[in-house]
Amino acid sequence: MPDSPLPEPALHLAARLENRLIGWRAERARSNGFIPLVIPYTGYGGDGWVRVLGRVMLNRGTHRLTGEPMGARGWRSFTSVPVQGARVRVEVSGETAEVTADRSGLIDATVDIALTPGWHRLEYRVEDSEPTHGLVFVVDPATRFGLVSDIDDTVMVTALPRPFLAAWHTFVVNEHARTTTPGMPVLYERITDSHAGAPVVYLSTGAWNVAPTLTRFLSRNLYPAGALLLTDWGPTPDAWFRDGTRHKRDALKRLAREFPDVRWLLVGDDGQHDPETYALFCEEHPDQVVAVCIRQLTPGEAVLAGSGSRRHVRGDGSKVPWFYAYDGAGLAEQLEEAGLLADSAQQPEVEA
Repeated sequence: MPDSPLPEPALHLAARLENRLIGWRAERARSNGFIPLVIPYTGYGGDGWVRVLGRVMLNRGTHRLTGEPMGARGWRSFTSVPVQGARVRVEVSGETAEVTADRSGLIDATVDIALTPGWHRLEYRVEDSEPTHGLVFVVDPATRFGLVSDIDDTVMVTALPRPFLAAWHTFVVNEHARTTTPGMPVLYERITDSHAGAPVVYLSTGAWNVAPTLTRFLSRNLYPAGALLLTDWGPTPDAWFRDGTRHKRDALKRLAREFPDVRWLLVGDDGQHDPETYALFCEEHPDQVVAVCIRQLTPGEAVLAGSGSRRHVRGDGSKVPWFYAYDGAGLAEQLEEAGLLADSAQQPEVEA
């Protein structure tokens, strides 16, 4: 007699309460004429598959499809109502697949489809709403180099280690008031020019709610286009709060499985747990890391962050090189000296 399927674990109390709140808000929003629309997030893919990312939210139909008005203050991105369990049709290159949003309206699904390397346009449809469009970058099987970058205090100055100022930047400050980390856009441009076709992944503990804002910030400051891997806002099915460090570790492990032949340049900062997270990944996957770059907080930032006792010079015990600097120019100089960054006319070879 076959074994009976194991029952699914019960949702945490916080998740059950959140589900009820979302259901109540969704009912009221629909009664006021709101319709579901897909907010596309940039995805990535490999040989024969793509990872589709997005979120289904209730929208008046007259709002921007990014889910928030241009230049809006941060708190607005956290007030939209998600559509739980929405069935979404995704079309690319004439082929269609159906994916399902989770309890937070998030779409994160792997679709089996063979696409040529490079950028492709995806079309999303949910219920009878107008379609929306997103992008996905398919990595060439011959690619051997990729860039993974943190966002907060790595490419964008957000003062995240300072709790009150972090909340101010996230919920209150207009997106145009955010500033880029000195020298980082130029560094990333040189990296992608030196390694044509390299995938770029922005990995952060930030909430998916601010993905449209981050995408506009990166584009406005001339950072290379790439996939965003963020976290959901709110409780998990088994806990009150989400574990940001675990999210980053799991995302890195997944990239290692999906692209076993790619060696990653990992870029982060020392204001949170990037050094520890990257060190663990280097220990577990030393052959899949070309180098680690840590943007150091300035002495003033370190004091305000309460992290004055940080160990700036550290590694992971492997042969993976680690570089430290206060800005992109300092990191670029060290990458040049190590032979990992060249002029745009000269593409460096990454040793296997």
